[in-house]
Amino acid sequence: MVANIGRYELKAKMDRGDPIILLEVLAPQYYRHSHLPGALNLPPGKVAEVAPDLLPHKEAEIVLYCWDAA
Repeated sequence: MVANIGRYELKAKMDRGDPIILLEVLAPQYYRHSHLPGALNLPPGKVAEVAPDLLPHKEAEIVLYCWDAA
């Protein structure tokens, strides 16, 4: 199931300690500059090759996010 959540819902999930995996979908240089605590980098165009190794907890909710770099 795919659903959109807002920043306040995400913060509530993080504060509660819900089992989530945060994946930042931006180029590595943006990830190095700034990312949410605990987020993993999933560079655009490399999803198929990188994602299987980044998802150790198969039952956790996966949250993809990206910052507006503009």
